[in-house]
Order: sequence, then C-alpha cells, then structure tokens
Amino acid sequence: METRLKLLGNPAAEKALKHLAAVGRVLDDSPLSNVTRELVLLRASQINGCGVCVDMHTKDAEHAGETSTRLHLVSAWREATVFTDAERAALELTEHATRIADAAGGVPDEVWDNAAAHYGEEELTALVTAIAVINAANRLNVMTRQPAGGYRPGMFA
Repeated sequence: METRLKLLGNPAAEKALKHLAAVGRVLDDSPLSNVTRELVLLRASQINGCGVCVDMHTKDAEHAGETSTRLHLVSAWREATVFTDAERAALELTEHATRIADAAGGVPDEVWDNAAAHYGEEELTALVTAIAVINAANRLNVMTRQPAGGYRPGMFA
C-alpha cells in the first residue's frame, strides 16, 4: 500500500493534526477513565479499518496496563465477559455513533440512555468527544493510506 499523502512532516497537515491532538489532551483531564477511552478509540478504529489507530491505541492501552485478553476481545465485546456494564455501554455507543450512516435515526435512544445511566454529564461529554475525534482521525488516516505498525507509546507526546 502506498501512502497517498504524508501527514507527518507536512506543515499544513501538522497544523491541523495539532488541533486534533489538543482535544486528546483535554480528554486526558476529563473524568472519563483512560481505560474506557482507549477501548472506545480502539473499537471505532477497528470498525473504520484504521490500521494506524488500531496499532496506536492497542499499544497505548497495553502500555497503560490493559490486558491482552481484553484487547483481543474488544471486537467481540458483546460475547465477552471481561468488560464492565459501563464499558459495554460505551462500546455500544461507539459502534452506533461510528456507524451513524447505517441507522436512519442515528444513535437509538436506548443506546444513549444506557450510556447516560453509567456516565455523568462530564464523562458523557468526554465520551462523545472522543468518539467524534477518533472517527475524524480514522478518516484522515484511511483516506491517505497511512502505514501501520511503527507506533511507539508516547511518540507523539
């Protein structure tokens, strides 16, 4: 696969990506747990087929202490017994929000209500923001065919 557009080292791309990264840093200070956030970022990236982000968020989650069992089961979270009810609600919201074009009404009320039952307003805001931002990053990487596999935790800090 040949990269269509180099994002790193491209002044225009780096300027735009700096703002996406800034949102990520804001989310670092949110009450949403880093574990939940990494699971959500990984799941959206799997759905969107973004190898760069799957690589990054798997490695970041491992680096933060997440188990390989849970990471391997993110794509099959419905059948897995290793996720909390709150994590399951976040993963379900992620799937519906990421596949928003597949549902005529967007995110169903019951999916939203389930997430809202587990997360307060600040956490829910952070969750929704994380889902939106990862979908944007996934699209940038997939459209431009960014190569995966070379990420090291903290390399963009």
